[in-house]
Amino acid sequence: MVRRVLRCREEDPTRHPLSLDFYAKTCPQLDQFVASVTRQQFQTSPVSSPATIRLFFHDCFVGVSRTTLLLESSRFSTVERDMPENRNLGPEGFETINQAKALVESKCPGVVSCADILAIAARDFVHLVCGGPYYAVKKGRRDSRVSQAAWVKFNLPRSNSTMDELIGLFAKKGLSQEDLVALSGAHTIGFSHCHHFLGRLYDFQGTRRPDPAINPRLLKALQMSCPPYGGNTDVVAPFDVQTPFSFDHAYYGNLQSQMGLLLTDQALFLDPRTRPVVQTWPRTRPSSSRPLRRGWTRWARSE
Repeated sequence: MVRRVLRCREEDPTRHPLSLDFYAKTCPQLDQFVASVTRQQFQTSPVSSPATIRLFFHDCFVGVSRTTLLLESSRFSTVERDMPENRNLGPEGFETINQAKALVESKCPGVVSCADILAIAARDFVHLVCGGPYYAVKKGRRDSRVSQAAWVKFNLPRSNSTMDELIGLFAKKGLSQEDLVALSGAHTIGFSHCHHFLGRLYDFQGTRRPDPAINPRLLKALQMSCPPYGGNTDVVAPFDVQTPFSFDHAYYGNLQSQMGLLLTDQALFLDPRTRPVVQTWPRTRPSSSRPLRRGWTRWARSE
């Protein structure tokens, strides 16, 4: 499927302070416009929720949220979206931004950046649609004209990253270990392709045996869907086998039952630095959890 969005405003991506009232005079109903699209997208295609959140995560983690993932490669350069780490980004995320941008342009032409629309849409899918924590989105981001494939490799977490690597990557963004656990909770919704966790099922760290830290029932179910060789590359498994479309705390309970899908998921419970947080959060509601709300707020402002 071709991923194409409306043309974003190409402006100088020089940093400047973001603010909650950036569009107070030029597009005061911006949040409502985007919310109407995210609700509709979720009704017609629920996978739009994790796809958009993941798109925002990948856009931000490489450096700053400037919608560089919306830029296309040319014969002169390869952009971020064509790197292996980004090739499986769901087209539903791009379509959400496409739809929201079209509506916003019809109401406030030439005013709002795609970067701000993406940030608002990701928040809406976390809170309005899936029941997660609410956080206010500061606005004023600028869309970049530059995207470099070389920026991706060392700036995005991998499915087999070590905890030291994860903590280091988050620290570079000014985010704490508690923020790491909070933002990993986005895996309470969505799905992953088999190749991201196949090693855990058959050859964990070169042992030719499954990862001992994976629940036997989950292991059996995943092996049925994901054979070691020749499997369907389109097959996916839910991060949260209990409530894959609800932004709840089942994800953290799953980790305590050895039901984390990715190595990086289960590592949050296995590592003593993050285990206490994982053990605490299943007892709180995500919509009212202050640490979760703080983590998502800091992420949205980590420009």
